[in-house]
Amino acid sequence: MTLINTKWLENNLNKVKIIDSSWHMPNVNRDAYKEFTEKHIKNAIYFDIDKNSNQNTYLPHMLTDKISWEKIMSSLGIANKDQIVIYDNSDVISSCRLWYNLIYFGHNYENVHVLDGGLKKWKIENRKLTNSITKIIKTNYIANEIKSLVKNKKEINDNISKNEFKIIDARSRERFDGKVAEPRKGIRSGSIPNSLCLPYKELLNDDNTFKNKNDILNIFKDILGQELTSNVIFSCGSGITASVLALAYSLIKNKYMPVIYDGSWAEYGKI
Repeated sequence: MTLINTKWLENNLNKVKIIDSSWHMPNVNRDAYKEFTEKHIKNAIYFDIDKNSNQNTYLPHMLTDKISWEKIMSSLGIANKDQIVIYDNSDVISSCRLWYNLIYFGHNYENVHVLDGGLKKWKIENRKLTNSITKIIKTNYIANEIKSLVKNKKEINDNISKNEFKIIDARSRERFDGKVAEPRKGIRSGSIPNSLCLPYKELLNDDNTFKNKNDILNIFKDILGQELTSNVIFSCGSGITASVLALAYSLIKNKYMPVIYDGSWAEYGKI
């Protein structure tokens, strides 16, 4: 049960750890943390995607190291046994990125959930919000990296000739085809050779919920063919919306573990 609905969460607020992982594109001029302090779901804590990433690289919100992740989770009061529900208030569905991070660092796959529709749907349904800050009791979190769930640039380049896995890019078709400029400075337009394009928004409804499994299945079959491969890697601009595709694929591909090209186009398209 990767996705959980708003009614289920409302009925289980005190039984799970709730994390707001809202993140906004730099050009939209929104402060995710400020928005969180003003209104959030009861008991939620805030996860800063940028702050809690690798701080020793020019690339945005890359996976950090095991020791740093353990410190981050411990400081947020997350225990290894916790059932976690992640939501966001973001147009890019950033909750999926934290879903991926947690799985990469070994949290039980079955204990990591995303609120379908996020805060947008919660608000549409007039469910209660608060500005009360949750008290955090520190834990001693132990991580277990699953390094096979991330690809680097060399592996991506090697695959151009080897064709061992398919790469699907979550950016818009205009960005993928190089018809518009990238939102980040110093990044050229275009896409990884032989990669495929599936804009993440095509998997979502207007209320930010995911489309039903049958629709998602047909969308992926249109791109990959009738036999869906397990050897598929997701990319995007900087690793956020790639995770949206990965989560969607996990809904239709039993036991699929999400694999991301973490550097994504921010690395590959660097001028």
